[in-house]
Parts: sequence; C-alpha cells; structure tokens
Amino acid sequence: MDRFRRASAAALLTAVALAGAVGGAAASSGVPAPPSGERAQDLATRPALSAHATARNVSAWEEFRIHGSARNVGSGTPVTLQQKQGKRWVSLPVTMRTARSGEYTLRVKLGMKGENALRMIGAGAVSPVVRTTVN
Repeated sequence: MDRFRRASAAALLTAVALAGAVGGAAASSGVPAPPSGERAQDLATRPALSAHATARNVSAWEEFRIHGSARNVGSGTPVTLQQKQGKRWVSLPVTMRTARSGEYTLRVKLGMKGENALRMIGAGAVSPVVRTTVN
C-alpha cells in the first residue's frame, strides 16, 4: 500500500510539473500581444487584401474565380494575381481594379498541374495564400 501511495504521489507531482511547463510554454509562445495606441491605429489604416478561390480542385485550363476585398484602398486600385513558381512569386497577366465597395473578382485558368499557391497584391498589400490543385 505504501508503494502505491508513493507511485501516486510521484505521478501527481509529474502531472503538476508538466502542466506548469505547458502553461509556461503557452505564456511565452511568442504570440504577439494585441497592438495598442498608435500602433493599433497604423494597423487599422494599412491596406489589406483578402482572397478566396471558388474551386479547390480544377482540371487543367478549367476556369475558376478568385474573389476578395480590399480594405483601406481607394476604388479603382489595381490588384494583380501572383503564382508561386519554385521559390519566387511571379505576377500573372491577370489584373483587376477594385470596385467602389473594395471588392474584386478575377477569372483564372491554370495549366500548371499540381498544387498551385496563389495570392493577390495591390496598393502595398498582400493577401493570404490561396491553394488550388490542378489535375
């Protein structure tokens, strides 16, 4: 019985130590604190782009659309589609101007088979990467 109590106490101490280590790691995980003051205002007024594809999988040269919106950008601002080719982002000959609402829609046809990483750029902003697989 005494051996069981020592084993249970050791397990409990180990669990507490692990919980403390995990909690400490989460607290110092490098996740930035929310911005405050002038920095928050700078982030709120920076140009930003969103991008979404209407299809996750397409056949070669099948048309799909990429749509999104531009924030803190004037209407009529050109946005350009880029494709990752190797280690470089290459601008494709697909440019669209934003509407008054800041939204845009592009028709896209890709022939490069496999997973394609795409993004939009414009007004100094870069959208998150959109992935579409071409079969």
